[in-house]
Amino acid sequence: MNLLVGERISIITSKAQTTRHRIMGIVNTDERQIVYSDTPGVLKPNYKLQENMLGFSESALNDADVLVYVTDIVEKIEKNDFFLEKVKKAESPILLVINKIDLTNQKELEKLVAEWQKIIPQAEIIPLSATNKFNIEYLKKRIEELIPDSPPYFEKDALTDRPARFFVSEIIREKILLYYQKEIPYSVEIAIEEFKENEKLIHIKALIIVERESQKRIIIGEQGKAIKKTGSMARKDIERFFEKKVFLEMFVKVEKDWRNRDNLLRSFGYKLE
Repeated sequence: MNLLVGERISIITSKAQTTRHRIMGIVNTDERQIVYSDTPGVLKPNYKLQENMLGFSESALNDADVLVYVTDIVEKIEKNDFFLEKVKKAESPILLVINKIDLTNQKELEKLVAEWQKIIPQAEIIPLSATNKFNIEYLKKRIEELIPDSPPYFEKDALTDRPARFFVSEIIREKILLYYQKEIPYSVEIAIEEFKENEKLIHIKALIIVERESQKRIIIGEQGKAIKKTGSMARKDIERFFEKKVFLEMFVKVEKDWRNRDNLLRSFGYKLE
């Protein structure tokens, strides 16, 4: 997503479920406007949050002009059988991207391509390496060739459909994914309670939501060291994102079982209307 848009729109970690929302990245040129939609990774839901994440991915099957299904050389093909059945029924052109080819060899790659061709025969398969930026330009070219002509949906200077507060919460969540281990990052949500901006400074008050008191203690850490470290890393990235000085305050609140509570999921923007 970030390479296609040319800006850092989606947060990146090696952990599953990094992307939770459907995020749009908008590319404007003199000739065209392309709207990319990054959806959460597909997984079988264990709680309501994951049900809604899957809903974001399924909604893309219905309204995308071109479907880019991203897998890699590590992921097991049978992992998402239930979702692949829906992908195969899609009426839009399908570009099946096999990422991380820098981690394999030609023989193994050819074998994997052949397997995918059997599963989704109508798909065009594009091996690439996002890390090495190999074949990214070809992927862009194919997308441009396949999208139909239509009027622009957004203003010429638009980069995304998301507000500033959303990117602040995503940057903080990214640092939690990177800094904390095991279940902690998956039990966390970020709420931006205050975002005040003037010419020189942005003042941000962020609330870190967890499910249990034990998680709150881990997030804060001994003498507050862990939350200070996380806050420092997040502040630096937020300053780079907005190109302005940032004063960031972070607090932790326990909301038991928030991942299964409809009212909280709606307030965090997870409920599909």
